[in-house]
Amino acid sequence: MEAGRLVAIDPHPGNRATPDGPCLKGLSYLERIYSPQRILHPLRKTRTGDFERILWEDALDLIAERLRSAKAKAGPRSVLYYSASGTKGLLNGCGMAFWRLFGGCTTTYGDLCWPAGLEATRLTLGDNRNSAPWDIAHARLIVMWGKNAAETNLHQMRFVEQALEKGATFVVVDPRRTQTSERAHLLLQPKPGTDGALALGLAHLIIEADLVDRDFIEAHVLGYEAFAESVQAWTPARTAAVTGVPEIHLRRLAQDLGRVKPATICAGFGMQRYTNSGQTLRAIIALLAITGNFGKPGSGWLYANLATQIFGPLKDPLDCYPPEEQGGIVRVSLSTARLGKDMLAQHDPALGFAWVERGNPMSQNPDTSTLREAFRQLDFRVVVDEQLTDTAREADLVLPSKSLFEQSDVIGAYWHGYLQLRQKVIEPPGEVKPETEIYRELGARLGMSTESLDAILPRAGDAAVEAWLQARLDPFAITLDQLRAGPVLAPGSEEVAFADGRYTTPSKRIELFSQEAERRWQVEPLPTYHEPQESNASGQGRYPLQLLTPNTKNGIHSQFLNLEVIRQFEPGPVLYMGPEDAEARGLRHGDQVRIHNDRGELSLPLNIDFGLRSGVVVAFNGWDLQSGGTVNLLSVGRETDMGHGAAFHDNVVEVEKARKK
Repeated sequence: MEAGRLVAIDPHPGNRATPDGPCLKGLSYLERIYSPQRILHPLRKTRTGDFERILWEDALDLIAERLRSAKAKAGPRSVLYYSASGTKGLLNGCGMAFWRLFGGCTTTYGDLCWPAGLEATRLTLGDNRNSAPWDIAHARLIVMWGKNAAETNLHQMRFVEQALEKGATFVVVDPRRTQTSERAHLLLQPKPGTDGALALGLAHLIIEADLVDRDFIEAHVLGYEAFAESVQAWTPARTAAVTGVPEIHLRRLAQDLGRVKPATICAGFGMQRYTNSGQTLRAIIALLAITGNFGKPGSGWLYANLATQIFGPLKDPLDCYPPEEQGGIVRVSLSTARLGKDMLAQHDPALGFAWVERGNPMSQNPDTSTLREAFRQLDFRVVVDEQLTDTAREADLVLPSKSLFEQSDVIGAYWHGYLQLRQKVIEPPGEVKPETEIYRELGARLGMSTESLDAILPRAGDAAVEAWLQARLDPFAITLDQLRAGPVLAPGSEEVAFADGRYTTPSKRIELFSQEAERRWQVEPLPTYHEPQESNASGQGRYPLQLLTPNTKNGIHSQFLNLEVIRQFEPGPVLYMGPEDAEARGLRHGDQVRIHNDRGELSLPLNIDFGLRSGVVVAFNGWDLQSGGTVNLLSVGRETDMGHGAAFHDNVVEVEKARKK
């Protein structure tokens, strides 16, 4: 800090998982919080579609008036409350608590990021338990499956490098050749959406060569015999034909998985964004089960570490109608994956008011066009954000939100087990208010008593916020003073997951055969492969190219990409295509191309990528409509086979040279 201004962001030595400091995104917060694009006071949309400054008092009075009107006209469930993961912390729970106190609302179920994998893991292992991040350094075989850690989880690569220094084998499975795969001994590039077939084919070879761990299977695995019989059909020839992976590579990886121990498979979120992804991840986890790679240092399944999620359980994906709580009934009836379509279909009552915070659905949810139509049919829209995102531009009122440096909070993580105090270090600029204060002032206007607001929200002021946080830490015997001193491992954090041999599935075993999967999600009880609902795997159709829309290393979804420090490295959206596909269409590097399907189109400059397999094109998600790169103009609202995730990558397109205007 210099003269009250944040000037540097450094790592905390107490966090063993992230000793090397922030990535470019983390460093770019210095620009983000002081950006001239930051919203510093409430904005109201004018009749011409522009925004004008409005006083807080007038903004809150207008919102209260609109909420009272919506509630009187159609009831509280005509109000949509949409929140995402733009920031994380204990204080995030205050939003839903407020809307329950209001009398209820309508909200969403499912998630855009990881639910198919979470559910596949829970069904197979009972819990989403991960070993500590540094345990992967003990692995002799590491398989990065659908994950580009060198760009999206760079701290993990530090421990991968430690394993490689000790002679470990490193395999990457990805349709793209990435920075991560440059360190690999073997790169498998399957056709998108065929990872389940690849896993079943590998299981066939492992079982055929009798490389299974029979002692482990006998002690811990349910359904092995049925699984072994089911994968007999996945011969190397069939697997190679379906996945596009040469037989020689299949045999090499199968031998490694059967012979090299301990082995860790680390899966990314991208490959669970297909309609078949839950079953795909069940099939991949099965490879570790049949080879006995659980419960030992350097072995296991790394997907999502939920050790820090101790303050409340993750919402059950089928718990769509929770009971009345604090007087407010919440209708959880909108699929996050199908948000636009479900909003339009909502009735008894129809939606009339929307409140959006910590999210940018107009950019990040599937099917932008339908979602925009649904938002524009509402009577009134409020968005709380730091900048004028695509969603904020659709709002009637935009309220400025705090940054993570402007209010203390307690945060967890998705990859390591540390709880941390995200301590306030600067005052909010301009007229920015923390969301908790916005809710408190709005609640007073709606007639909520001070006592009822005190029960769900901290009062204004740093001391009051910290007292509120401490009260929620008390049941876990953790103090803010401990967190001020440094990160604290959450209760239950493990060095090696499942070292106790306990699996909390119904059978208390690793379930390759899951009756719960069949009952809950109407999928086969054994891991099976079906083509994605929309795929070019068969090589047929008007749209022969599979469009992948991964995260870029320079942004977190739609955050950061507008910053000058980021634009130096990534000036704008582009389309990546392999040379064979480009040549077949008469396209050259740098051409302006039209990417289209029945849902929409984009016009982007073309980059020839020699590391991309044929039949696949890539455009990173996160770019806004003004930049011309909103990839969800091309996607459809479609759910994964389990967990209510979003099947973004079930998305086929054609590409041609753009016509000159």
